[in-house]
Amino acid sequence: METLIVKMPEGGEEAYEKAAKVLKDGGLVAFPTETVYGLGGNALNPEASAKIYAAKGRPSDNPLIVHVSDVGMVEGLVKEIPKAANDLMEAFWPGPLTIILKAGDAVPRQTTGGLDTVALRMPNHPVALELIRKFGLPIAAPSANASGRPSPTKAAHVMEDLSGCIDMVLDGGEVQIGVESTIVDLTGDSPQILRPGYITKEMLEGVVGSVGIDPAVAHINEGQLISSAEPPRAPGMKYRHYAPKAPLTLITGSEEEVTEALKKLALKARAEGKRVGIICADAAELEPFADKIYHVGNRTDRSSQAKLIYDVLRRCDEDELDVIFADDFGLDEDIGLGYAVQNRLMKAAGGHVIHGEGD
Repeated sequence: METLIVKMPEGGEEAYEKAAKVLKDGGLVAFPTETVYGLGGNALNPEASAKIYAAKGRPSDNPLIVHVSDVGMVEGLVKEIPKAANDLMEAFWPGPLTIILKAGDAVPRQTTGGLDTVALRMPNHPVALELIRKFGLPIAAPSANASGRPSPTKAAHVMEDLSGCIDMVLDGGEVQIGVESTIVDLTGDSPQILRPGYITKEMLEGVVGSVGIDPAVAHINEGQLISSAEPPRAPGMKYRHYAPKAPLTLITGSEEEVTEALKKLALKARAEGKRVGIICADAAELEPFADKIYHVGNRTDRSSQAKLIYDVLRRCDEDELDVIFADDFGLDEDIGLGYAVQNRLMKAAGGHVIHGEGD
């Protein structure tokens, strides 16, 4: 299969019509959202959902997020829309918030990962919204990358992983946010975050009151990966994600502790003949200690870290490193967007964390 890539908005109406036809024929189209690129298929077609899992190499019990272009689309996809859902949709849609509700009969279990719930969101990107409108049906779309790889923030990332495996890519340039949407489950007694993202716990609580965090998320952020036979209730809860090819180790502690630990670890690895990369804030003093240095902005600039981290992880692969060490940017002290960045780094590192004072 040859994957067609079209630059947007230059592709115009013709590109949308072509992409909509691909979707109607059961094919797959990658498209930009404000968070990452999504790999889209007809959410109501079980065969299209199966193609998404196959193209990504994704476990079939990992639910897909269903994307809509207006709130009216939601009504045909769920059993009911509780007040909390209406309030959150009004406050944050279109935007980087995914809401989990009880699935209606129209949604195939191939799309929900076998669950009786469905994850829904309205992306805040003109290309994504116009594609859904043109198609006329909801689009199931996980991140457009090979399963386990860093999520794609550019069309080039999509092509790197999926060229020849999908029908079409709408290239809308680099995304704005860079980490996936917050996922909140509204099917229990109270709202619960299943994946942290740009919409923080505090922002949610400003709309619906008390919001919990699923214990699995807390465990991941503490460096403990989930190993359970129970199906994940949302994307990113169970399987290793976002990982570069080389092993990644996170270093925690104060800025001074982390800097000294990075120097020590990098020197030791290079003495063993390894090619070393360091992911850090603007720290020129680390330049002599690694083969490659990757800056992600100021140590407290969470927006920059969120936007750049996946691109940096992919650049680590391009540079053919043997080992990667990363500053955790003091994320343990951050309960906002930094909590989402920490979640992604912990998953990429497979839970491998060293304190700055350790070896």
